Amino acid sequence: MSATPRSTRSKPKNPGSQSALRQLNQQRIIETLMGGPATQAELARQTGLSTATISNIVKIMQDAGLASTEPITSSGRRALNVRLNSNGAVAVGIDFGRRHLRVVLASLSYHVIAEESVLLPLGHQAEEGIRAAVGLLDKLLQESGVDRTLVVGAGVGIPGPIDRRTGTVAQGAILPEWVGINILHHLEETLKIPVFVDNDANLGAWSEVTWGPHSGVSNLMFLKIGSGIGAGLILNGAPYYGTVGITGEIGHATIHEHGLVCRCGNRGCLETIASTTTMMELLGRGEDPPLTPADIVRKALARDSATLRVVDDAGLAVGRALGNVANLINPEVIVVGGPLAGLGDLLLDPIRRGLIRHAVPVIGETTTLTMSSLGDRAEALGAAALVFQHAGIRRA
Repeated sequence: MSATPRSTRSKPKNPGSQSALRQLNQQRIIETLMGGPATQAELARQTGLSTATISNIVKIMQDAGLASTEPITSSGRRALNVRLNSNGAVAVGIDFGRRHLRVVLASLSYHVIAEESVLLPLGHQAEEGIRAAVGLLDKLLQESGVDRTLVVGAGVGIPGPIDRRTGTVAQGAILPEWVGINILHHLEETLKIPVFVDNDANLGAWSEVTWGPHSGVSNLMFLKIGSGIGAGLILNGAPYYGTVGITGEIGHATIHEHGLVCRCGNRGCLETIASTTTMMELLGRGEDPPLTPADIVRKALARDSATLRVVDDAGLAVGRALGNVANLINPEVIVVGGPLAGLGDLLLDPIRRGLIRHAVPVIGETTTLTMSSLGDRAEALGAAALVFQHAGIRRA
């Protein structure tokens, strides 16, 4: 993939302070070195920093284990070549959900160093979720023995549209308590590192062409089925964001004109039929404690007749919506992800029937439909890859 996601990025606080300036300069050096080793003189030319500044920051990075140096001869003169230690620099991937939080630490060689997920209370505020993310990140750094100075940035996935003009969570997010929040500002205040924010479905698509098996695919759609339903699009080898960054809202495609009222204000949206929330409501009447997506997977695999019917109905509705989208963009691959990935063909088969029925025959026949091999890690892994891609490094 040659294009970099156009995610929303934070700006450093107090840019004139000495510590902020040093951090910014170090980040510029790291981003330059991600393109390959360079001499200190070359770093000075490429970054515009003085040779003294380069020398000081390289020494700090070397002491921290982030970079290594070796003397070489360049143009007949002695020089000091600098390279990043692939096991040193670390990217953070954070995935916020309606009920969950997942944090991943990954090396520049695309190796997962540590990861953990925790439950969040339904209806949690942004500040509460961010505090939980900071606490979990600190825990993973400590347990894995990774110094915080080695963290080069954090990618963050949000389950809802993000207005790229303002960096705020837009109306329609599955976390209504987060709407209007400038998530970049809040994350930057607490994490103190470069931050890149994107919609979780976009990150799911990005994970499939970086961590996943679809690196050679130029036209891919990632469909996340969870509390909400959203799609991430890779078109002609690049993530597609539209005008203001709000794309892939397939969960609000009308399936039944006189159906249930959706949280978006319309009736009969796909989310009112096929989201995990709807499935749990249909199957969980009288259940205590309430069902979870994992329970849906477990009951379906156990061949529970009611669960199989609900999954089949949901799959057909999803397939109908996908058929309409496929007719427009003609994707090569559609990847289904989210907490129901463990259902496998039990979910894919009805989706495929719906897709073939509602897509133009040649499109239905030539579109590959598959379940994500990354499971519920896809969005967090895509968030980590977001950091790598913005810095210009690609998986070897």
